[in-house]
Amino acid sequence: MIPLVKTGLPNPDILMPALEKVLYSGYIAQGTVVDEFENKFSDYVENKFSVSVNSGTAALHIALILAGVKKGDEVISTPLTAEPTNTAISQTGAKIVWADIDLKTGNICPKDVEKKITSKTKAIMVVDYAGIPVDIDAFQTIERKYNTPVIQDAAHALGAKFAGQKLGNHFRFTTFSFQAIKHMTTIDGGMVCFKNEDDYEKAKLIRWFGLDKTKTRQKNDITIQGYKYHMNNVNAQIGIVQLNRIHELVDPYIENGKFYDQELKGVKGVELIEYYPKSEPSYWLYTLKVENRDMFISKLAEKGIMASELHKRNDSHSIFSNSKTSLPSLDIFSKKMVHIPCGWWVTKEERQKIVNVIKNGW
Repeated sequence: MIPLVKTGLPNPDILMPALEKVLYSGYIAQGTVVDEFENKFSDYVENKFSVSVNSGTAALHIALILAGVKKGDEVISTPLTAEPTNTAISQTGAKIVWADIDLKTGNICPKDVEKKITSKTKAIMVVDYAGIPVDIDAFQTIERKYNTPVIQDAAHALGAKFAGQKLGNHFRFTTFSFQAIKHMTTIDGGMVCFKNEDDYEKAKLIRWFGLDKTKTRQKNDITIQGYKYHMNNVNAQIGIVQLNRIHELVDPYIENGKFYDQELKGVKGVELIEYYPKSEPSYWLYTLKVENRDMFISKLAEKGIMASELHKRNDSHSIFSNSKTSLPSLDIFSKKMVHIPCGWWVTKEERQKIVNVIKNGW
């Protein structure tokens, strides 16, 4: 079976010596290896204000804290995402206000977001679903107009670009995930990127109990509530080795995604996702809208190809019941959406097989 997602790790002869060096160094907690990983990641996304943490969820929580989100506030978000995007909001005590999606892209709709901004809105959570950048122009305009920070959850979109620049630079907060099946894994981990130094310095305190690691414990004075969100040297070392081969990880997703864009155009029963102007997706998932989805999934499975809708719409979870609202575009989209294998493990022969199976109908 050609899998839909797969964990990508370096060859043992490259990874294991690097890991052993850290594991037996006498220092495996957060140290200079973490600094090196952050610097290397900063070079990749071209943003020097990058702070590593132990998960993408921790990155989201830190962004929400720095946006000033507290109990009783509102955060506008999308239900079409992995659950941590929104459980991170509920962690703060804020109410989630669902915005509908853009039926053409699956991403959160800026027009619907703007309709739902109130005096209680403290932040707007946008997700680059499946690696497709949101309407960045529109959300930058909203961010300026209402002086309300946009948090860009780019967990699916490492390596994606807008206007020629990698994601991680377009909003006050951008978060990434290095969980097991993302473009790049550090086993688990995350990163939060900032547009200003003040947020960057505060984030470094929040990730380590509010303590300043440049000072001794005796000279520290905690002034901000912190958490145990730091990354350790072991995960960071994996990240460094991964970044040394980042193009081997990310580029195949993009190449396969572009191949599908061309080959599946006009196929009966298939509707392709559209991309916003100036956007370059990184295709963590390749998303289609298809008629008779169950039959589509069964047909591909018969041919040894995994396909799935993968994510459950978040507004169907009981924990978010007080946010329930009408989302007609999501209703339509969620009945048709499906993902097909697109990552580094999909060979040219396999992607052609996938296209041929789809073209033969279901």
